[in-house]
Amino acid sequence: MKVNMMNKFEAFEMWLYHRMLRISWIQHISNRQVLNRVGQGEGELIKMIKKSKLAYLGHIIRGSRYRIIQLILNGNIDGKRGIGRKKYSWLRNLRQWIGLSADKLLHAAQDRERYRQIVMEASHA
Repeated sequence: MKVNMMNKFEAFEMWLYHRMLRISWIQHISNRQVLNRVGQGEGELIKMIKKSKLAYLGHIIRGSRYRIIQLILNGNIDGKRGIGRKKYSWLRNLRQWIGLSADKLLHAAQDRERYRQIVMEASHA
Protein backbone atom coordinates (compact mmCIF):
# COMPACT_ATOMS: atom_id res chain seq x y z
CA MET A 1 0.00 0.00 0.00
CA LYS A 2 1.51 3.28 -1.06
CA VAL A 3 1.69 6.37 1.12
CA ASN A 4 -0.97 8.21 -0.85
CA MET A 5 -3.34 5.27 -0.45
CA MET A 6 -2.72 5.25 3.31
CA ASN A 7 -3.47 8.98 3.38
CA LYS A 8 -6.73 8.35 1.54
CA PHE A 9 -7.70 5.69 4.09
CA GLU A 10 -6.94 8.08 6.95
CA ALA A 11 -9.01 10.82 5.28
CA PHE A 12 -11.86 8.36 4.75
CA GLU A 13 -11.69 7.31 8.40
CA MET A 14 -11.88 10.94 9.54
CA TRP A 15 -14.78 11.56 7.15
CA LEU A 16 -16.63 8.62 8.73
CA TYR A 17 -16.05 9.98 12.23
CA HIS A 18 -17.29 13.39 11.14
CA ARG A 19 -20.43 11.79 9.69
CA MET A 20 -21.03 9.66 12.79
CA LEU A 21 -20.82 12.71 15.05
CA ARG A 22 -22.73 14.88 12.55
CA ILE A 23 -19.98 17.48 12.47
CA SER A 24 -20.22 19.92 9.59
CA TRP A 25 -17.15 21.37 7.93
CA ILE A 26 -18.46 24.80 8.93
CA GLN A 27 -17.86 24.01 12.62
CA HIS A 28 -14.04 23.98 12.17
CA ILE A 29 -13.33 21.14 14.59
CA SER A 30 -9.84 19.66 14.34
CA ASN A 31 -9.21 16.00 13.66
CA ARG A 32 -7.59 15.65 17.08
CA GLN A 33 -10.80 16.85 18.76
CA VAL A 34 -12.88 14.48 16.64
CA LEU A 35 -10.66 11.54 17.66
CA ASN A 36 -11.01 12.53 21.32
CA ARG A 37 -14.80 12.64 20.98
CA VAL A 38 -14.91 9.24 19.31
CA GLY A 39 -12.41 7.75 21.74
CA GLN A 40 -10.26 6.24 19.01
CA GLY A 41 -6.59 6.48 18.32
CA GLU A 42 -5.14 7.81 15.13
CA GLY A 43 -5.11 5.46 12.15
CA GLU A 44 -7.34 2.68 13.48
CA LEU A 45 -8.43 1.75 9.96
CA ILE A 46 -4.80 1.43 8.82
CA LYS A 47 -4.05 -0.81 11.81
CA MET A 48 -6.97 -3.06 10.91
CA ILE A 49 -5.78 -3.29 7.30
CA LYS A 50 -2.24 -4.16 8.42
CA LYS A 51 -3.49 -6.84 10.76
CA SER A 52 -5.74 -8.36 8.08
CA LYS A 53 -3.02 -8.42 5.43
CA LEU A 54 -0.51 -9.97 7.79
CA ALA A 55 -3.00 -12.57 9.02
CA TYR A 56 -3.86 -13.48 5.43
CA LEU A 57 -0.18 -13.98 4.65
CA GLY A 58 -0.01 -16.50 7.51
CA HIS A 59 -2.96 -18.41 6.04
CA ILE A 60 -1.33 -18.42 2.61
CA ILE A 61 2.03 -19.67 3.84
CA ARG A 62 0.59 -22.42 6.06
CA GLY A 63 -2.22 -23.51 3.72
CA SER A 64 -1.71 -26.36 1.28
CA ARG A 65 -4.37 -25.09 -1.12
CA TYR A 66 -2.45 -21.86 -1.79
CA ARG A 67 0.44 -23.41 -3.74
CA ILE A 68 0.11 -21.07 -6.72
CA ILE A 69 0.08 -17.99 -4.50
CA GLN A 70 3.09 -19.36 -2.61
CA LEU A 71 4.97 -19.71 -5.89
CA ILE A 72 4.14 -16.12 -6.78
CA LEU A 73 5.25 -14.81 -3.38
CA ASN A 74 8.52 -16.71 -3.59
CA GLY A 75 9.12 -15.40 -7.11
CA ASN A 76 9.29 -18.83 -8.71
CA ILE A 77 7.23 -17.91 -11.77
CA ASP A 78 8.98 -18.16 -15.13
CA GLY A 79 8.68 -15.53 -17.79
CA LYS A 80 9.71 -11.99 -18.61
CA ARG A 81 8.82 -8.90 -16.66
CA GLY A 82 6.97 -6.13 -18.42
CA ILE A 83 8.48 -2.77 -19.31
CA GLY A 84 8.47 0.09 -16.83
CA ARG A 85 8.75 0.63 -13.13
CA LYS A 86 8.09 -2.32 -10.86
CA LYS A 87 4.75 -2.25 -9.11
CA TYR A 88 4.67 -1.85 -5.35
CA SER A 89 4.38 -5.47 -4.31
CA TRP A 90 2.17 -6.87 -1.61
CA LEU A 91 5.09 -8.64 0.06
CA ARG A 92 7.27 -5.51 -0.01
CA ASN A 93 4.51 -3.69 1.82
CA LEU A 94 4.46 -6.32 4.57
CA ARG A 95 8.26 -6.36 4.82
CA GLN A 96 8.26 -2.60 5.27
CA TRP A 97 5.71 -2.78 8.11
CA ILE A 98 7.47 -5.59 9.97
CA GLY A 99 11.10 -4.85 9.19
CA LEU A 100 12.06 -8.42 8.24
CA SER A 101 13.42 -9.75 4.97
CA ALA A 102 11.12 -11.78 2.74
CA ASP A 103 12.78 -15.08 3.66
CA LYS A 104 12.58 -14.40 7.39
CA LEU A 105 8.99 -13.24 7.08
CA LEU A 106 7.92 -16.32 5.13
CA HIS A 107 9.83 -18.59 7.53
CA ALA A 108 8.27 -16.89 10.57
CA ALA A 109 4.79 -17.41 9.10
CA GLN A 110 5.34 -21.19 9.32
CA ASP A 111 5.35 -20.99 13.13
CA ARG A 112 1.83 -19.93 14.05
CA GLU A 113 2.54 -18.69 17.60
CA ARG A 114 5.62 -16.69 16.62
CA TYR A 115 3.82 -15.18 13.65
CA ARG A 116 0.84 -14.26 15.82
CA GLN A 117 3.19 -12.20 18.00
CA ILE A 118 4.65 -10.50 14.92
CA VAL A 119 1.16 -9.63 13.66
CA MET A 120 0.13 -8.19 17.03
CA GLU A 121 3.28 -6.06 17.28
CA ALA A 122 2.95 -4.76 13.72
CA SER A 123 -0.74 -3.95 14.03
CA HIS A 124 -0.19 -1.88 17.19
CA ALA A 125 2.76 0.06 15.77
